[in-house]
Amino acid sequence: MNPRPLRFGVFLAPFHPADENPTEQIHRDLALVKHLDEYGYDEAWIGEHHSGGYEIIPSPEVFIAHAAAITQRIRLGTGVVSLPYHNPLMLVDRIMQLDHQTRGRVMLGCGPGQLVTDAFMLGIEPNEQRRMMNEALEVIVPLLRGETVTRKTDWFELNEAQSQLPPVQWPGPEIAVASAISPSGAHAAGRHGLGLLSLAASGPEGYEQLPKHWQVCEETAAKSGATVDRANWRCVVPMHIAETRDQARADMEHGTLRLAAYMEALGGTRPAYASSTERMLEEWTGPGLPIFGKLTMGTPEDAIEVIESLREKSGGFGTILFLVHDCANPEATRKSYELIARSVMPAVNNSNQYRHRSMEWATKNAGTFMPALVGGIQKAITEYEQDRVEQGGEGTQWVAAAPGDDD
Repeated sequence: MNPRPLRFGVFLAPFHPADENPTEQIHRDLALVKHLDEYGYDEAWIGEHHSGGYEIIPSPEVFIAHAAAITQRIRLGTGVVSLPYHNPLMLVDRIMQLDHQTRGRVMLGCGPGQLVTDAFMLGIEPNEQRRMMNEALEVIVPLLRGETVTRKTDWFELNEAQSQLPPVQWPGPEIAVASAISPSGAHAAGRHGLGLLSLAASGPEGYEQLPKHWQVCEETAAKSGATVDRANWRCVVPMHIAETRDQARADMEHGTLRLAAYMEALGGTRPAYASSTERMLEEWTGPGLPIFGKLTMGTPEDAIEVIESLREKSGGFGTILFLVHDCANPEATRKSYELIARSVMPAVNNSNQYRHRSMEWATKNAGTFMPALVGGIQKAITEYEQDRVEQGGEGTQWVAAAPGDDD
């Protein structure tokens, strides 16, 4: 029996430089999701951010509603909704409506909130965000399963709250919790039996923590009487693929250095390695960058090697998500995803194994098949000639052509 195929998707924060048209950038993101749908990608996760000037989608739900209308099969997730920013019932109602509008393709990705600047504007203490996320999950999970909830905390109150709509997906839309370096996301996912989004899977520390995070998830689930499945575990990595390594590097020179402006805005200082594109790419492909992890910049073979390494290190997961970094120009970006679809997906999932088996079988038995084919042709010629003579006609000379010869 074949193993479960690895699913492929993208994590679209999105990251967009602040020197281009934001309207065009958002519509380019929508076009990218449509492009991915056409190339057989399984998922696209859309972020929520409210400050910093780079990650410019404040409502993933609005984006998903539009994306669902221009795609056919790709699943669409919030990547991720910051739970402390929302009343849990209002969020559930939006997701349940999207479950119907997408005809069962929506997923709820959630977390405590990544940008401190967002929390500051909303008057939320950063050290309370993980506690608030867990309190929200305690009511969101049953609400999405059709239950009635009454709950009061210091930041929301629900009185016999319930959804008016039944879910399209049974028993409800899939929920996944974001996890970076700390075990809080894995703990929350295990406690409620949810999926896990490993956002820092490619960074050195996040990569090393992968097996520990899943261990936390499984152990917590066992203690809580819940179950978790590696098929619902997703790992996020940044990649850019081209036909050659030199071409991939040339593509990434388009906009890599512009990321430094965003990193400076978040950290208050410009990183030393941001003095040139060359130094920044060396850092990104070497130890990796904060937030962005370690970049794979190369050929489809390089991508395959990294994905297999992640599978081995983690012990197995369900979906690989490529971080959409917007550092290559749009054409090169689309080309990268096309190459992944054409060459990486089938290699990782051994999609052509039956074709290869059939070709090997045909080649192995060619000594049997070809004489039989030639004999069949000769028999048909002989029978035709005999019939022609019997009908009073003259015989002709036929030569049985070998397969592949011109007529």
